[in-house]
Amino acid sequence: MGELLAAAEAAPPGESVDVVAHDLQKRFGAERVSFLFVDLVGQRLVRLTTAGDDAADPDGPIDLQGSVYDRVLRSQRQHVEPDCQGGLRVITPVTNRGDCIGVLEATLQSADDTVLRQVRDAAHALAYIIVTDRRFTDLYHLGRRTTETSLAAEIQHQLLPSAPCCEADQFTLAAGLVPADDIGGDTYDYTLDRDTLHLSVTDAMGHDTASALLATLLVGALRRARRSGCDALRQAEHAHRALLSHSRGLATGQLLCVDLETGLCELVNAGHPRPLRLRDGAVEEVELAVNLPFGVVAPTPYRLQELQLRPGDRLILLTDGMQERGAAAVDLAALVRDTGALHPREAVRSLTGAVLEACHGSLRDDATILILDWHGERRGPDGTGQGAQR
Repeated sequence: MGELLAAAEAAPPGESVDVVAHDLQKRFGAERVSFLFVDLVGQRLVRLTTAGDDAADPDGPIDLQGSVYDRVLRSQRQHVEPDCQGGLRVITPVTNRGDCIGVLEATLQSADDTVLRQVRDAAHALAYIIVTDRRFTDLYHLGRRTTETSLAAEIQHQLLPSAPCCEADQFTLAAGLVPADDIGGDTYDYTLDRDTLHLSVTDAMGHDTASALLATLLVGALRRARRSGCDALRQAEHAHRALLSHSRGLATGQLLCVDLETGLCELVNAGHPRPLRLRDGAVEEVELAVNLPFGVVAPTPYRLQELQLRPGDRLILLTDGMQERGAAAVDLAALVRDTGALHPREAVRSLTGAVLEACHGSLRDDATILILDWHGERRGPDGTGQGAQR
């Protein structure tokens, strides 16, 4: 593994798959090695082949729904089946901290459990290599464009975290955003420091580039405040002043700071839909006071509220696009309950997919959702629990 990582570091950033392919070919005689990743809208897979295969898939993007790749991504399990030429087709998830980057596909003449385990190790290494290398190349961004991207959509996607999913001892989170036809101003964001998980879901007024620019100002102000050590209340105040100072319009938002030791969540609700909480099989709307949106001249200050998370809780943050008129046929509470056993990543897909289907594939507003599963267990270096709240 050390040799593989060293070879990846020595190669150009756009040749990560070539490095892994060469490693598998040298060790196991692998053939037709390629990496497949999900496009921007989450509907199709794009194949990135090795340089010797012209780095393009002649058959074009592959529909994800119902495919073997979809099963591998959902289950996060390696799939092995005979190919048509007496060998084995091996498809392995490429995942980093819960973020499904794609799958590694290779053909092997034969493979025992040891070989399959080493292919899984190579796929795991590839995940870390891609996370590092995509900072230096547009190859992975370019390949995900199966449809034309508007300027507003480009801005919106650049505002989001690079990974829509994150796993840690204390929590698992996943988020998804389904753009409206003319792009609204939805964003989600998260970051993790030593003691606190920071979350935000925001919705800037307007559509197209106007809302994208407003969202840029809003997210920039929130990140600047957060990176200066501000809590949720001060982040809200910074965002509010930024919108007032630049006269850019209004935005709703929900800002949360979760203490990793206790599960105590401090939050600010600026005119945003209330979260849903799944606890012990029951779904309820979390009762919160609601301040006015960011950018509204208001005589009352923002209010910092508290919410205690318990191990086993699932918290769902969303924008009003998940509740728009066309999506009224979707019983969100029932769907949250029915998907409670799924990984947050798959629950997000189910919920956004149901809303998109109810709206016949055409949304008037962006639909954004962030799901947080709280485990409440911090692991020490020896694997024992620290500070668990039961």
